[in-house]
Formats: sequence, C-alpha cells, structure tokens
Amino acid sequence: MSQLLEKKCIPCSIGDTPLAEEEINGYLKELGGDWILNDGHLKKTFGFKDFKEALAFTNKVGQLAEEQGHHPTIHLSWGRVMIEQWTSKIKGLHENDFVLAAKIDALN
Repeated sequence: MSQLLEKKCIPCSIGDTPLAEEEINGYLKELGGDWILNDGHLKKTFGFKDFKEALAFTNKVGQLAEEQGHHPTIHLSWGRVMIEQWTSKIKGLHENDFVLAAKIDALN
C-alpha cells in the first residue's frame, strides 16, 4: 500500500516551493497506475460503464476533496471522469496533489 494513502492533505501557503522534478518522479512512481504529468498538472482518466457510474465516482471524489481540503478539476462525461490537479497557490505540484491522487485511486 502506498504511504501516500496514510497522509492527509495539509494547507500550503503562497510562497511555498513547488516540488522539484526529482520529487515529482518519485511520487509518480509511488502512485503507479495511469497518472501522467501534462503541462505541469497531474492527470488521470477513469473509465466507467455509463454516465450514472461516472457521476457516482465524481460525487465520491468531491466528498473526498472536501474532507482533504484540496480540490481537483473534474471533467465528467459519459463513461469517463478526468481528474486534473495542481496547487494553484504555488503554481506547481505539491505533495497534496499526490496524496489526493492516491486517495482517489483507492475510491475506484
């Protein structure tokens, strides 16, 4: 089990340093799965059999995001949910993005 699952998102502040490329690669390796880095954002697309299942997953992600205090961008369409995240306060990736990604994977 990923150690990321055991962590909780912690508030960061403007001026905190975004993760370095080396740190990002380590977290991506720990996540495994299909998370990719695209234009500095962490992204993954989840597939479902229909809109109802995709919507139910979206709602679970929304509840988790509220609990963690860290909110991804969610793109919902028929049978698909694409999650995109980065920490806008620091204009880059933070450990929180990877913690939330691991927790989102655990929902599916």
